[in-house]
Amino acid sequence: MTPSPSASPVREVRWAGRTAVAAIQGDIDLSRSVEFQHQILLLLDQHPQRLVVNLTDVPYMDSSGVASLVKVLSRARKAGTTLTLVGMSPRVKSLFQITRLDNVFQIMATEEEAVS
Repeated sequence: MTPSPSASPVREVRWAGRTAVAAIQGDIDLSRSVEFQHQILLLLDQHPQRLVVNLTDVPYMDSSGVASLVKVLSRARKAGTTLTLVGMSPRVKSLFQITRLDNVFQIMATEEEAVS
């Protein structure tokens, strides 16, 4: 079940040392991408060495969600933070493949793989 648009896109943030893991939930589309971006940028302000964005519970993402992640990646690089996306559904992963952003982002299958 996809949460209502008013529900926070960031379901949970966990820390493992200097690695922050943000579990995202629901569709990341025009109605939620601004809040999604804002919350992830606030997390970057805490200066993690690595930031893992877990998209396991994101069934759909549109171009505004992708644009938010591009902005987050740019900010992460400037801060010296490694950004890794994990748990992409085939639908979301195909969006990154079509736009060739799968060659720009570090994408891994599981959170465990990204954190280790």
